[in-house]
Amino acid sequence: MIRAESVVADSLSTVTPGLLRVKVPLPFPPREVNAWLLPGPEGWTLIDSGVDDAPTRALYERVLADPRLGGKPVGQLLVTHFHPDHVGLAGWLQGRTGAEIHMSRVEWMQARLLLNEQPQEVVSQLLSHFARCGAPEPFLGFLEQRGVIYHKWVGLLPRRYRRLAEGDVVILAGASWRVMIGEGHAPEMVCLYSAERRILIAADQVLERISPHIGTHPSDPNADPLGAFLRSLATFEVLPEDTLVLPSHGEPFQGLHARIAALRAHHTDRLDRLLDFCATPRTAMDTLEVLFRPLPMEQLGFGLSEALAHLSHLVRMGEIDHDPAANQWTFVRR
Repeated sequence: MIRAESVVADSLSTVTPGLLRVKVPLPFPPREVNAWLLPGPEGWTLIDSGVDDAPTRALYERVLADPRLGGKPVGQLLVTHFHPDHVGLAGWLQGRTGAEIHMSRVEWMQARLLLNEQPQEVVSQLLSHFARCGAPEPFLGFLEQRGVIYHKWVGLLPRRYRRLAEGDVVILAGASWRVMIGEGHAPEMVCLYSAERRILIAADQVLERISPHIGTHPSDPNADPLGAFLRSLATFEVLPEDTLVLPSHGEPFQGLHARIAALRAHHTDRLDRLLDFCATPRTAMDTLEVLFRPLPMEQLGFGLSEALAHLSHLVRMGEIDHDPAANQWTFVRR
């Protein structure tokens, strides 16, 4: 039997003086998300949360009682973006601690919108969208049976929040932290940079080993999230090379400029592959064979949304053509 104290010891650790990491298990890939605890004038600020399920609530009950918090309360909840592994438990934590939630406006509105949508309407839209991508019938049947999963991992949110915007400054762990907005992976993702401590809390903008998911979704199928992501990276390239990067997934690391260069090269390679592959007309489903290893059924949606994001970027660049009004989208090099 694993004791609760050992679970907290494994999950809660000091990264640098005045900055704690909570490693929160996830019930889906990538299996773990980092949350951060920093002391401030109103007690601790918790950045991100994990999903809303019984094991995560139990973990936070133990973390909140841990002596390393010095008996001080959580006075602020900061959520970087609307994805379930970041906002999922925020509503429960707000009720548990009384701390207000701080988010960017678009991320707050996106989370509230998804929680209030009618599931059957969402499923119908998903089926229509992925059919246009050329998805096979077994995957469409899987989606229809699975239904909407956002509500499964994200608890109800309160009706008010505090807005964070680009350039805002917050005081945490005795230092100033400037809000930097990342785009592409999420529409208005909050990152925090302290010039005094040379630390970047990077959310999912710059990860240690993997590329953040950049996807085009049914609600805005002609968007260009990859273009937004690549432009957004430029705002982080001006930070010092020796910045300590605290990503949402994986380990803290240094070498920010090299990592950004690697992310750019990764997407350039994918765009080049697609341009060659689309010498003849291809569906988004067709392109998965040159972008990914074979994907399990539950990952096909992520693969298709990522493929569509790259194809949409090539359309914006004038490199390929497609008819957005067609019953099934095909993409062909000009």
